Amino acid sequence: MVNHPVKIGSVTLGGGHPLALIAGPCVIESPAGCLDLAARLVRFARSGKVPLIFKASYDKANRTSIESFRGPGLEAGLEVLAEVKRRHRVPVLTDIHSVAEVGPAAEVADVLQIPAFLCRQTDLLVAAARTGRVVNVKKGQFLAPWDIRHVVDKIEAAGCRRILLTERGVSFGYNNLVADMRSLLVMRETGYPVIFDATHSVQRPGGEGDRSGGDGRWAPALARAAVATGCDGVFMETHLNPAKAMSDRDNAIALAYLPGLWTQLTAIDRVADRPVRRARA
Repeated sequence: MVNHPVKIGSVTLGGGHPLALIAGPCVIESPAGCLDLAARLVRFARSGKVPLIFKASYDKANRTSIESFRGPGLEAGLEVLAEVKRRHRVPVLTDIHSVAEVGPAAEVADVLQIPAFLCRQTDLLVAAARTGRVVNVKKGQFLAPWDIRHVVDKIEAAGCRRILLTERGVSFGYNNLVADMRSLLVMRETGYPVIFDATHSVQRPGGEGDRSGGDGRWAPALARAAVATGCDGVFMETHLNPAKAMSDRDNAIALAYLPGLWTQLTAIDRVADRPVRRARA
């Protein structure tokens, strides 16, 4: 049961509040493209009363190849995200990768996201926690769901109680991930809202040799399963034309598909058992 609902602007996650959507491009490909996608997402959210947090990365620091596109970088990327907030009054989430990035990112972003590969980096967690911003931790692909408790302890020790926990699949052999829905229930026992990352859970890390692949066609099915199991929000990377995306193109959901999927997810959310009761023998 979520004992610590998290409020981010007009969006509240947990505590019986409506299912929230965290959506946007994997990386800022261009200022104009990011602003256009943000405008479309905000129009969709307002027309359907969808609690939306816009996400985009200024730098993808963990790309497979040194030749891969990483984004505009910290300064230029934060300028774009600041413009998204100014124009659309929507909460913004972005990744941070080092303690040096925390201060500048916290001046713009409402949610500081700890990438999965960095979820045990104590200095980064503590620095993010001390900003007063919401901290969203992507559970590492190598981490058991009950071990997220130690990550939460680090953030709480730094004085932060505005925490989100995100499931994004666990390593299953080479170049493959699986999504264990029990993980959502285990992480919810921390008392903090839990997010399901539908698009990264179908990723195949390094699966295409010099880049990651994925099975984006399965992301909607996993999102439906996660909402039925019990989560407080769904994280989905989206793009106008996923085939042309400069990062995670195999996983992103086409923006045109999102409204129909969201209708399904909210319908499931309304009938899902909240809180989840223990099954009787």
